[in-house]
Amino acid sequence: MTGAGARMVQAVDTELTADSVEWCPLDGRRHLLACGTYQLRKPDGGLGAQSQSGLDPDEPQIRLGRLYLYSLNDNSTQPLVEVQRKDTSAILDMKWCHVPVAGQVLLGMANASGSIELFHLVGSEESRFKLQPLSSLALEENCLALSLDWSTGKTGRASSRPWKIISSDSRGQLHLLAVSEEEPRLQKVVSWQAHHFEAWIAAFNYWQTEIVYSGGDDGLLKGWDTRAPGEPLFTSERHSMGVCSIQSSPHREHVLATGSYDEHVLLWDTRNMTQPCADTPVQGGVWRLRWHPLHQHLLLAACMHGGFKILDCQKAMEEGQEATVLVSQALPNSLVYGADWSWLPVHSPQPIRSWSCLQSDPGSRPADVKVAGGLPAHSFERIVNDDGEGPAKLQSGVEPLPENRSKTGIELAAKAAKPCDRDTHVEGVSSDVSLLATCSFYDHALHLWKWGMTWAEDHEDHSQKSPKSVAS
Repeated sequence: MTGAGARMVQAVDTELTADSVEWCPLDGRRHLLACGTYQLRKPDGGLGAQSQSGLDPDEPQIRLGRLYLYSLNDNSTQPLVEVQRKDTSAILDMKWCHVPVAGQVLLGMANASGSIELFHLVGSEESRFKLQPLSSLALEENCLALSLDWSTGKTGRASSRPWKIISSDSRGQLHLLAVSEEEPRLQKVVSWQAHHFEAWIAAFNYWQTEIVYSGGDDGLLKGWDTRAPGEPLFTSERHSMGVCSIQSSPHREHVLATGSYDEHVLLWDTRNMTQPCADTPVQGGVWRLRWHPLHQHLLLAACMHGGFKILDCQKAMEEGQEATVLVSQALPNSLVYGADWSWLPVHSPQPIRSWSCLQSDPGSRPADVKVAGGLPAHSFERIVNDDGEGPAKLQSGVEPLPENRSKTGIELAAKAAKPCDRDTHVEGVSSDVSLLATCSFYDHALHLWKWGMTWAEDHEDHSQKSPKSVAS
């Protein structure tokens, strides 16, 4: 399979630093995209010393957040249109539930106040969609909720009820929650200590939802049986730094992907967790991993300072070889923390030129945004002054862009357009072209991309292949 570079379609200024992006997976709502932001500010507006992780909940800091909801429309230059913004506590993770619960479309959110929140989608295209608070549950005092995952992620989405959420926090704990279908609300089932430091990530085995996995800043990957969580099923030290991304394959049983600050993506057979099946270096800390909703071998990785990668895991899963990096898209002056595939099948009788939903502006370019901040990539936080401006130079040595440079491609469309909801497979749908969204720190930007596995020969290839290494 021949890959080509991803083409940036639109850049949206999220004002605060963006770290989470999620396409709705439910039929009739797949044109909706949620984006969460996270911004750290000292009460006095000054810059303070950072803890090692940057996430000490006892430090006198204000963590600001905002939830955005966008709609994808038939507009050639500005396809993402903002339909809602809601100020919240800082958002560290979000996930849509893959099934309606009591007939409602639900979005779960992990925030810096140490709570898991449920929002439900109300409205319609005519009355304007909105996410409204439905239920909230505090995990623990003086902690930050760092991640969550629904038990409903498997293809076909058959799952035992009640629907469950696994969450992790900054004190190294895991929390199993239940969501009743009669009256959707959060109920805590059990909590336990899983890691010595931050538990960056928790995720279900979608094929056996009593089993969950966790990754922590202690560099450990662990498996747990939630029916008896006192002792881990296994503990792996295979990653050499903090484990911050885990996703069970929704397509193939026994396949698990993990990523770490050590800049490696590992693929595992969950029946034997002593050694990974494949090891792929990606030149960036792997904050999020997403399997493609249609193509079981494609894996999207948000690689922080390394931009984002698209991996072909076919041979890795079948033969234990290193995954093939199809796309390595760098985003200078940014840290890519969020990435997700759209669930929309793309109408493309001719893969690029006849894409009715999205047509790139030939003259468009990524937004020139002013960089502010000053933290190491692994700390996850950015401190700003009250006026929104940071230090003159990032600690990484990246100079800010001049103030008088104009921003392009970040303004929302002035008028609403026809929703581009492509939930049904009809003539002209191309499974070889995908939409994806990424969001990034420092440049506070949400990017919309399109990428095709077999694009027209005149498509400009921006990909940069990663050097290969011997898989462990």
